[in-house]
Amino acid sequence: MSLNDPQWGRKGPRGGGDNNNQGPPDLDELWRNFNQRLSALFGRKSPDSGGPAGPGGGQGPNMAQFGGGFGLLIALIVIVWLASGFYTVDASQRAVVLTFGAYTETTDPGLRWRLPFPIQRHEIVNLSQVRTIEVGYRNNVKTKVLRESLMLTDDENIVDIQFAVQYLLKDPEDYQFNIRQPDETVMQVAEAAMREIVGKSSMDFVLYEGREQIAVTAQALMQDILDRYQTGITISTVTLQNAQPPEQVQAAFDDAVKAKQDLERQKNEGQAYYNDVVPKARGAASRLTEEAEGYRQRVVANAEGEAARFSQVLKEYAKAPAITRERMYLEVMQQIFTSTTKVMVDARENGNLLFLPLDKLMQMSSSEITGMSGTSKPSAMDSAPATETNRSRDSLLSRDRGPRP
Repeated sequence: MSLNDPQWGRKGPRGGGDNNNQGPPDLDELWRNFNQRLSALFGRKSPDSGGPAGPGGGQGPNMAQFGGGFGLLIALIVIVWLASGFYTVDASQRAVVLTFGAYTETTDPGLRWRLPFPIQRHEIVNLSQVRTIEVGYRNNVKTKVLRESLMLTDDENIVDIQFAVQYLLKDPEDYQFNIRQPDETVMQVAEAAMREIVGKSSMDFVLYEGREQIAVTAQALMQDILDRYQTGITISTVTLQNAQPPEQVQAAFDDAVKAKQDLERQKNEGQAYYNDVVPKARGAASRLTEEAEGYRQRVVANAEGEAARFSQVLKEYAKAPAITRERMYLEVMQQIFTSTTKVMVDARENGNLLFLPLDKLMQMSSSEITGMSGTSKPSAMDSAPATETNRSRDSLLSRDRGPRP
Protein backbone atom coordinates (compact mmCIF):
# COMPACT_ATOMS: atom_id res chain seq x y z
CA MET A 1 0.00 0.00 0.00
CA SER A 2 1.34 3.45 -0.85
CA LEU A 3 2.12 6.00 1.84
CA ASN A 4 -0.19 8.45 0.05
CA ASP A 5 -3.15 6.17 0.78
CA PRO A 6 -5.62 8.08 3.01
CA GLN A 7 -6.29 4.88 4.96
CA TRP A 8 -2.67 4.44 5.95
CA GLY A 9 -2.28 4.47 9.76
CA ARG A 10 -5.92 3.56 10.41
CA LYS A 11 -6.83 0.10 11.48
CA GLY A 12 -9.70 -1.69 9.77
CA PRO A 13 -12.56 -3.65 11.43
CA ARG A 14 -11.33 -6.06 14.04
CA GLY A 15 -14.06 -8.64 13.54
CA GLY A 16 -13.38 -9.30 9.92
CA GLY A 17 -11.29 -12.36 9.27
CA ASP A 18 -10.67 -11.56 5.64
CA ASN A 19 -6.98 -11.11 4.95
CA ASN A 20 -7.71 -8.82 2.04
CA ASN A 21 -9.06 -6.15 4.45
CA GLN A 22 -5.81 -5.94 6.48
CA GLY A 23 -4.32 -2.42 6.37
CA PRO A 24 -1.10 -0.92 7.63
CA PRO A 25 -0.20 -1.22 11.35
CA ASP A 26 -1.88 1.17 13.77
CA LEU A 27 0.33 4.07 14.90
CA ASP A 28 -1.10 3.88 18.43
CA GLU A 29 -0.12 0.26 18.65
CA LEU A 30 3.41 1.00 17.39
CA TRP A 31 3.80 3.75 19.97
CA ARG A 32 2.51 1.49 22.72
CA ASN A 33 4.98 -1.24 21.77
CA PHE A 34 7.82 1.32 21.77
CA ASN A 35 6.85 2.50 25.29
CA GLN A 36 6.72 -1.08 26.53
CA ARG A 37 10.20 -1.74 25.31
CA LEU A 38 11.52 1.43 26.88
CA SER A 39 9.80 0.54 30.19
CA ALA A 40 11.34 -2.91 30.10
CA LEU A 41 14.73 -1.35 29.40
CA PHE A 42 14.48 0.90 32.50
CA GLY A 43 12.88 -1.79 34.76
CA ARG A 44 9.24 -0.66 34.60
CA LYS A 45 6.46 -3.15 34.02
CA SER A 46 4.02 -2.76 31.20
CA PRO A 47 0.24 -2.99 31.69
CA ASP A 48 0.14 -6.22 29.71
CA SER A 49 2.42 -7.96 32.21
CA GLY A 50 0.07 -7.28 35.16
CA GLY A 51 2.14 -4.54 36.73
CA PRO A 52 1.21 -0.98 37.38
CA ALA A 53 0.39 0.75 34.18
CA GLY A 54 1.88 4.01 33.28
CA PRO A 55 -0.05 7.21 33.15
CA GLY A 56 -2.73 7.14 30.56
CA GLY A 57 -3.55 3.45 31.08
CA GLY A 58 -2.16 2.53 27.65
CA GLN A 59 -4.45 4.92 25.90
CA GLY A 60 -1.51 6.65 24.13
CA PRO A 61 1.71 8.47 24.92
CA ASN A 62 1.58 11.23 27.46
CA MET A 63 4.08 14.07 27.86
CA ALA A 64 6.24 12.29 30.44
CA GLN A 65 6.69 9.24 28.24
CA PHE A 66 7.35 11.40 25.22
CA GLY A 67 9.92 13.47 27.13
CA GLY A 68 11.79 10.40 28.34
CA GLY A 69 12.03 8.90 24.87
CA PHE A 70 13.12 12.18 23.36
CA GLY A 71 15.87 12.65 25.98
CA LEU A 72 17.15 9.15 25.32
CA LEU A 73 17.18 9.87 21.61
CA ILE A 74 19.09 13.10 22.16
CA ALA A 75 21.59 11.27 24.35
CA LEU A 76 22.16 8.68 21.61
CA ILE A 77 22.61 11.40 19.02
CA VAL A 78 25.14 13.22 21.22
CA ILE A 79 27.09 9.99 21.78
CA VAL A 80 27.20 9.29 18.06
CA TRP A 81 28.16 12.88 17.34
CA LEU A 82 31.04 12.77 19.84
CA ALA A 83 32.17 9.38 18.50
CA SER A 84 32.40 10.85 15.01
CA GLY A 85 35.42 12.86 16.20
CA PHE A 86 37.65 9.78 16.25
CA TYR A 87 39.90 9.25 13.22
CA THR A 88 42.97 7.19 12.31
CA VAL A 89 46.19 8.44 10.74
CA ASP A 90 48.51 5.95 8.97
CA ALA A 91 52.28 5.91 9.36
CA SER A 92 52.84 7.59 5.98
CA GLN A 93 50.21 10.27 6.61
CA ARG A 94 49.65 13.40 8.65
CA ALA A 95 46.34 15.00 9.65
CA VAL A 96 45.72 18.74 9.59
CA VAL A 97 43.02 19.72 12.13
CA LEU A 98 40.89 22.79 11.36
CA THR A 99 38.68 24.66 13.84
CA PHE A 100 35.93 26.51 12.01
CA GLY A 101 38.20 26.45 8.94
CA ALA A 102 41.30 27.82 10.71
CA TYR A 103 44.45 25.76 11.21
CA THR A 104 44.77 24.29 14.71
CA GLU A 105 47.40 21.53 14.69
CA THR A 106 49.04 18.73 12.72
CA THR A 107 48.62 15.28 14.26
CA ASP A 108 50.99 12.34 13.98
CA PRO A 109 50.06 8.75 13.02
CA GLY A 110 47.75 6.82 15.33
CA LEU A 111 44.18 6.95 16.67
CA ARG A 112 43.20 10.58 17.23
CA TRP A 113 40.15 12.53 18.40
CA ARG A 114 38.96 16.01 17.57
CA LEU A 115 35.80 17.96 18.18
CA PRO A 116 33.12 16.71 15.84
CA PHE A 117 31.86 18.52 12.79
CA PRO A 118 31.05 21.38 12.34
CA ILE A 119 33.38 22.59 15.11
CA GLN A 120 36.47 20.83 13.86
CA ARG A 121 37.42 18.77 10.87
CA HIS A 122 40.62 17.18 9.61
CA GLU A 123 42.41 16.75 6.28
CA ILE A 124 44.57 13.68 5.66
CA VAL A 125 47.81 14.39 3.78
CA ASN A 126 49.90 11.50 2.39
CA LEU A 127 53.59 12.35 2.66
CA SER A 128 55.02 9.19 1.09
CA GLN A 129 52.98 9.21 -2.10
CA VAL A 130 55.03 10.00 -5.19
CA ARG A 131 53.11 12.29 -7.52
CA THR A 132 54.05 12.62 -11.19
CA ILE A 133 53.56 15.57 -13.54
CA GLU A 134 54.10 15.21 -17.30
CA VAL A 135 55.15 18.29 -19.26
CA GLY A 136 55.00 18.29 -23.05
CA TYR A 137 53.15 14.98 -23.36
CA ARG A 138 50.38 12.93 -21.77
CA ASN A 139 50.82 9.24 -20.89
CA ASN A 140 53.08 8.66 -23.92
CA VAL A 141 55.82 10.68 -25.61
CA LYS A 142 53.99 10.27 -28.91
CA THR A 143 51.03 12.17 -27.46
CA LYS A 144 52.68 15.56 -27.56
CA VAL A 145 51.42 18.85 -26.21
CA LEU A 146 53.23 21.33 -28.43
CA ARG A 147 52.31 24.44 -26.46
CA GLU A 148 54.28 22.97 -23.55
CA SER A 149 57.11 21.15 -25.34
CA LEU A 150 58.32 23.68 -27.93
CA MET A 151 61.09 25.86 -26.48
CA LEU A 152 63.56 28.40 -27.89
CA THR A 153 67.30 27.94 -27.36
CA ASP A 154 70.02 30.54 -26.97
CA ASP A 155 71.12 30.20 -30.63
CA GLU A 156 67.52 30.89 -31.79
CA ASN A 157 66.59 27.30 -32.62
CA ILE A 158 63.42 25.50 -31.57
CA VAL A 159 63.58 22.18 -29.74
CA ASP A 160 60.82 19.78 -28.74
CA ILE A 161 61.29 18.61 -25.13
CA GLN A 162 59.18 16.22 -23.07
CA PHE A 163 60.01 15.59 -19.43
CA ALA A 164 58.41 14.22 -16.26
CA VAL A 165 58.58 15.62 -12.72
CA GLN A 166 58.06 13.54 -9.57
CA TYR A 167 57.49 15.25 -6.25
CA LEU A 168 56.68 14.51 -2.59
CA LEU A 169 55.09 16.52 0.21
CA LYS A 170 57.24 17.69 3.11
CA ASP A 171 55.00 20.19 4.95
CA PRO A 172 51.26 19.38 5.25
CA GLU A 173 50.39 22.86 6.55
CA ASP A 174 51.98 24.71 3.63
CA TYR A 175 50.55 22.21 1.17
CA GLN A 176 47.00 22.74 2.49
CA PHE A 177 46.96 26.51 2.88
CA ASN A 178 49.50 28.08 0.51
CA ILE A 179 48.52 26.50 -2.82
CA ARG A 180 45.13 25.74 -4.30
CA GLN A 181 45.98 23.42 -7.23
CA PRO A 182 49.25 21.58 -6.46
CA ASP A 183 49.58 19.68 -9.74
CA GLU A 184 48.93 22.75 -11.85
CA THR A 185 51.38 24.75 -9.75
CA VAL A 186 54.14 22.18 -10.13
CA MET A 187 53.52 21.95 -13.88
CA GLN A 188 53.79 25.71 -14.37
CA VAL A 189 56.92 25.92 -12.22
CA ALA A 190 58.52 23.01 -14.11
CA GLU A 191 57.74 24.51 -17.51
CA ALA A 192 59.04 27.94 -16.50
CA ALA A 193 62.28 26.50 -15.07
CA MET A 194 62.92 24.34 -18.13
CA ARG A 195 62.28 27.25 -20.51
CA GLU A 196 64.74 29.39 -18.58
CA ILE A 197 67.47 26.74 -18.75
CA VAL A 198 66.90 25.91 -22.43
CA GLY A 199 66.85 29.61 -23.29
CA LYS A 200 70.38 29.94 -21.90
CA SER A 201 71.77 26.85 -23.70
CA SER A 202 72.64 26.04 -27.30
CA MET A 203 70.73 23.53 -29.38
CA ASP A 204 73.57 21.00 -29.54
CA PHE A 205 74.01 21.18 -25.77
CA VAL A 206 70.30 20.50 -25.19
CA LEU A 207 70.06 17.64 -27.68
CA TYR A 208 73.31 15.81 -26.97
CA GLU A 209 75.92 16.39 -24.32
CA GLY A 210 73.96 18.45 -21.78
CA ARG A 211 70.83 16.38 -21.14
CA GLU A 212 71.87 15.12 -17.72
CA GLN A 213 73.13 18.52 -16.65
CA ILE A 214 69.89 20.18 -17.77
CA ALA A 215 67.81 17.76 -15.68
CA VAL A 216 69.90 18.40 -12.55
CA THR A 217 69.85 22.17 -13.02
CA ALA A 218 66.09 22.17 -13.67
CA GLN A 219 65.42 20.20 -10.48
CA ALA A 220 67.41 22.69 -8.38
CA LEU A 221 65.68 25.67 -9.98
CA MET A 222 62.19 24.16 -9.49
CA GLN A 223 62.90 23.44 -5.84
CA ASP A 224 64.10 26.99 -5.31
CA ILE A 225 60.93 28.46 -6.81
CA LEU A 226 58.64 26.16 -4.81
CA ASP A 227 60.47 26.96 -1.59
CA ARG A 228 60.09 30.68 -2.19
CA TYR A 229 56.33 30.24 -2.53
CA GLN A 230 56.28 27.93 0.57
CA THR A 231 54.33 25.19 -1.18
CA GLY A 232 55.52 22.35 1.06
CA ILE A 233 56.58 20.33 -2.00
CA THR A 234 59.89 18.54 -2.61
CA ILE A 235 61.01 17.72 -6.17
CA SER A 236 62.43 14.20 -6.12
CA THR A 237 63.24 13.50 -9.79
CA VAL A 238 63.28 15.30 -13.14
CA THR A 239 63.47 12.89 -16.09
CA LEU A 240 64.11 14.21 -19.60
CA GLN A 241 62.06 11.82 -21.74
CA ASN A 242 62.79 13.19 -25.20
CA ALA A 243 64.61 16.11 -26.81
CA GLN A 244 64.59 16.57 -30.56
CA PRO A 245 63.99 19.18 -33.26
CA PRO A 246 60.40 19.83 -34.37
CA GLU A 247 58.93 17.31 -36.79
CA GLN A 248 58.57 19.94 -39.51
CA VAL A 249 62.36 20.39 -39.79
CA GLN A 250 63.44 16.89 -38.78
CA ALA A 251 64.67 15.92 -42.28
CA ALA A 252 66.75 19.08 -42.68
CA PHE A 253 68.15 18.65 -39.20
CA ASP A 254 69.14 15.03 -39.98
CA ASP A 255 71.00 16.22 -43.07
CA ALA A 256 72.80 18.85 -41.02
CA VAL A 257 73.70 16.25 -38.40
CA LYS A 258 75.07 13.90 -41.09
CA ALA A 259 77.12 16.71 -42.60
CA LYS A 260 78.49 17.56 -39.20
CA GLN A 261 79.32 13.92 -38.56
CA ASP A 262 81.16 13.74 -41.90
CA LEU A 263 83.06 16.88 -40.96
CA GLU A 264 84.04 15.39 -37.63
CA ARG A 265 85.04 12.12 -39.30
CA GLN A 266 87.27 13.91 -41.82
CA LYS A 267 88.79 16.00 -39.07
CA ASN A 268 89.51 12.84 -37.10
CA GLU A 269 91.05 11.17 -40.13
CA GLY A 270 93.21 14.23 -40.80
CA GLN A 271 94.25 14.33 -37.17
CA ALA A 272 95.11 10.62 -37.29
CA TYR A 273 97.22 11.17 -40.42
CA TYR A 274 98.88 14.12 -38.75
CA ASN A 275 99.59 12.04 -35.67
CA ASP A 276 101.12 9.34 -37.87
CA VAL A 277 103.25 11.47 -40.23
CA VAL A 278 104.45 14.32 -38.06
CA PRO A 279 106.05 12.17 -35.32
CA LYS A 280 107.83 10.11 -38.00
CA ALA A 281 109.10 13.26 -39.72
CA ARG A 282 110.20 14.69 -36.42
CA GLY A 283 111.95 11.42 -35.58
CA ALA A 284 113.68 11.33 -38.95
CA ALA A 285 114.75 14.95 -38.58
CA SER A 286 116.02 14.28 -35.10
CA ARG A 287 117.87 11.18 -36.33
CA LEU A 288 119.51 13.11 -39.16
CA THR A 289 120.44 15.88 -36.76
CA GLU A 290 121.99 13.38 -34.38
CA GLU A 291 123.83 11.63 -37.21
CA ALA A 292 125.16 14.93 -38.50
CA GLU A 293 126.23 15.90 -35.02
CA GLY A 294 127.91 12.53 -34.58
CA TYR A 295 129.64 12.86 -37.95
CA ARG A 296 130.81 16.35 -37.07
CA GLN A 297 132.17 15.17 -33.75
CA ARG A 298 133.84 12.17 -35.41
CA VAL A 299 135.47 14.27 -38.13
CA VAL A 300 136.59 16.88 -35.64
CA ALA A 301 137.94 14.19 -33.33
CA ASN A 302 139.74 12.46 -36.19
CA ALA A 303 141.19 15.76 -37.37
CA GLU A 304 142.30 16.62 -33.89
CA GLY A 305 143.76 13.13 -33.50
CA GLU A 306 145.56 13.36 -36.80
CA ALA A 307 146.88 16.77 -35.88
CA ALA A 308 148.06 15.47 -32.53
CA ARG A 309 149.60 12.42 -34.24
CA PHE A 310 151.32 14.61 -36.81
CA SER A 311 152.70 16.76 -34.04
CA GLN A 312 154.09 13.68 -32.31
CA VAL A 313 155.51 12.31 -35.57
CA LEU A 314 157.09 15.67 -36.28
CA LYS A 315 158.80 15.61 -32.92
CA GLU A 316 160.12 12.10 -33.53
CA TYR A 317 161.15 12.99 -37.08
CA ALA A 318 163.19 15.84 -35.78
CA LYS A 319 165.04 13.42 -33.52
CA ALA A 320 165.68 10.69 -36.17
CA PRO A 321 164.62 11.60 -39.70
CA ALA A 322 165.84 8.42 -41.47
CA ILE A 323 164.14 6.03 -39.08
CA THR A 324 160.98 8.07 -39.11
CA ARG A 325 160.86 8.06 -42.92
CA GLU A 326 161.33 4.31 -43.04
CA ARG A 327 158.67 3.80 -40.44
CA MET A 328 156.25 6.00 -42.33
CA TYR A 329 157.01 4.13 -45.54
CA LEU A 330 156.29 0.79 -43.88
CA GLU A 331 153.00 2.03 -42.45
CA VAL A 332 151.88 3.38 -45.83
CA MET A 333 152.79 0.15 -47.57
CA GLN A 334 150.96 -1.81 -44.91
CA GLN A 335 147.81 0.19 -45.55
CA ILE A 336 148.17 -0.27 -49.32
CA PHE A 337 148.84 -4.02 -49.21
CA THR A 338 145.95 -4.55 -46.82
CA SER A 339 143.41 -3.84 -49.56
CA THR A 340 145.39 -5.20 -52.61
CA THR A 341 146.57 -8.54 -53.97
CA LYS A 342 149.85 -9.62 -52.38
CA VAL A 343 152.59 -10.94 -54.72
CA MET A 344 156.10 -12.14 -53.86
CA VAL A 345 158.72 -11.57 -56.59
CA ASP A 346 162.21 -13.06 -56.68
CA ALA A 347 164.13 -10.36 -58.49
CA ARG A 348 167.69 -11.35 -57.48
CA GLU A 349 167.85 -14.84 -58.89
CA ASN A 350 166.81 -15.67 -62.45
CA GLY A 351 164.63 -18.66 -61.70
CA ASN A 352 161.53 -20.03 -63.27
CA LEU A 353 159.41 -19.04 -60.28
CA LEU A 354 159.31 -15.28 -60.59
CA PHE A 355 156.22 -14.50 -58.44
CA LEU A 356 153.98 -16.23 -55.96
CA PRO A 357 150.30 -15.12 -55.78
CA LEU A 358 149.63 -15.76 -52.14
CA ASP A 359 145.96 -14.83 -52.25
CA LYS A 360 145.26 -17.26 -55.09
CA LEU A 361 147.09 -19.99 -53.31
CA MET A 362 145.06 -19.34 -50.16
CA GLN A 363 141.84 -19.48 -52.18
CA MET A 364 142.91 -22.72 -53.85
CA SER A 365 143.85 -24.28 -50.53
CA SER A 366 140.47 -23.33 -48.99
CA SER A 367 138.60 -24.73 -52.03
CA GLU A 368 140.53 -27.99 -51.83
CA ILE A 369 139.68 -28.33 -48.17
CA THR A 370 135.94 -27.66 -48.67
CA GLY A 371 135.48 -29.76 -51.85
CA MET A 372 137.53 -32.98 -51.84
CA SER A 373 135.15 -34.88 -54.12
CA GLY A 374 136.78 -33.66 -57.39
CA THR A 375 133.66 -34.45 -59.45
CA SER A 376 133.25 -30.95 -60.85
CA LYS A 377 135.25 -29.97 -63.92
CA PRO A 378 137.08 -26.66 -64.21
CA SER A 379 134.97 -24.11 -65.93
CA ALA A 380 135.71 -20.96 -67.87
CA MET A 381 135.50 -18.95 -64.66
CA ASP A 382 138.27 -21.06 -63.15
CA SER A 383 140.54 -20.55 -66.15
CA ALA A 384 140.17 -16.79 -66.04
CA PRO A 385 142.39 -16.31 -62.95
CA ALA A 386 145.12 -18.40 -64.59
CA THR A 387 145.05 -16.24 -67.67
CA GLU A 388 145.22 -13.13 -65.57
CA THR A 389 148.12 -14.67 -63.63
CA ASN A 390 150.06 -15.33 -66.82
CA ARG A 391 149.50 -11.79 -67.98
CA SER A 392 150.64 -10.37 -64.72
CA ARG A 393 153.71 -12.63 -64.83
CA ASP A 394 154.69 -11.35 -68.26
CA SER A 395 154.27 -7.79 -67.14
CA LEU A 396 156.43 -8.40 -64.13
CA LEU A 397 159.14 -9.98 -66.23
CA SER A 398 159.35 -6.92 -68.42
CA ARG A 399 159.41 -4.51 -65.46
CA ASP A 400 162.73 -3.44 -64.11
CA ARG A 401 162.94 -3.01 -60.43
CA GLY A 402 165.50 -0.87 -58.84
CA PRO A 403 166.79 -1.05 -55.34
CA ARG A 404 164.49 0.05 -52.48
CA PRO A 405 165.15 3.57 -51.43
